[in-house]
Amino acid sequence: MPVQPADRKRCVSCKRWGGARKPGVNPGEVEYEDDARGPCNEGPWHGTLRSPRNACGQWVMWAELKLPED
Repeated sequence: MPVQPADRKRCVSCKRWGGARKPGVNPGEVEYEDDARGPCNEGPWHGTLRSPRNACGQWVMWAELKLPED
């Protein structure tokens, strides 16, 4: 299962992405399936299927994530 850190600000860690995912083992990481795709919900790509690795300028962190403590 691939893992993506939230600091990359990709769709998989955005609150607007509607694909299957779960918080990773480490803070600030998201786990998802290789073939995952999900709709953008109320973002700039609203209604279109997006890859976990896509990015946009209106990324908002998914509330399920906790960032690493400094």
